[in-house]
Amino acid sequence: MTSLPYPLLRRGKVREMYDLDTHLLMVASDRISAFDYVLPQLIPWKGTVLTQLSSFWFERTRHIVQNHFVAGDPEKILAVRPELSETRAAWEGRGMLVRRASPFPVECVVRGYLSGSAWKEYRQSGTLAGEKLPEGLRESEKLPEPLFSPATKAEEGHDENITFGELRRRLGGKTSDTLREISLALYGFGRDLAAGQGIIVADTKFEFGVGDTGELLLIDEVLTPDSSRFWPAASFEPGRGQESLDKQPVRDYLESLKQAGRWNGRPPVPDLPEDVVDATTDRYRDAYRRITGSELPE
Repeated sequence: MTSLPYPLLRRGKVREMYDLDTHLLMVASDRISAFDYVLPQLIPWKGTVLTQLSSFWFERTRHIVQNHFVAGDPEKILAVRPELSETRAAWEGRGMLVRRASPFPVECVVRGYLSGSAWKEYRQSGTLAGEKLPEGLRESEKLPEPLFSPATKAEEGHDENITFGELRRRLGGKTSDTLREISLALYGFGRDLAAGQGIIVADTKFEFGVGDTGELLLIDEVLTPDSSRFWPAASFEPGRGQESLDKQPVRDYLESLKQAGRWNGRPPVPDLPEDVVDATTDRYRDAYRRITGSELPE
């Protein structure tokens, strides 16, 4: 957790956001959450992965939509806001300088494969986000076409999937159509680039806002292990759950405690063993390495 001498605009499960007047400083921590709780242990390098991988995508998707990204490299951040030099050690690598934006109160989820809450809905009703899907699909199966599946943003607990019709009711038809079109384009771009690196982007979520001059901006994080399901293509096999390059070791460990009757799913959250922490760190760093083709900057 950072504590910088600037107005704290928001502290979430993973990030702190500081108000720098014309800019915001988003600092991603090494905290990790699972089952709606923040775990006691930190995951080394996680915050750096989230920040630097988002920077990678922000710089490569401006041809699709403008974004709030200003800089993620410390030297470039200081070139814009030199007063941050005094606190550099606290945010270096994990801090991102961004433009201010007013966010839409929805998450724009795109699903290319049937997994997670989408698989749960399909098993129950044969639908995804209220839309009928073909019969006989298996868990983790590739969908005929990527589907736009919006969700409400919950400050606490789980986000709630909503239909596209409900999104149109909330935001209006023109805005909703634009968000769907851009989200699908971003997913297609990210899916194709990741595929070349041996990674399947099963699904992902985007967030958007409106800038000071009224322009639509891609905001928050983009195509990271926290906002996406990354599956190694080499081990992909439909009909079962997949190995994920994210916090899956943490979820698996906590689930094993539940099944053994050693945790009731409520606070206090159990400590994570060192091997689970190390395995999770390895997955985050591997996701960055595979997608960008380079190692994290030290």
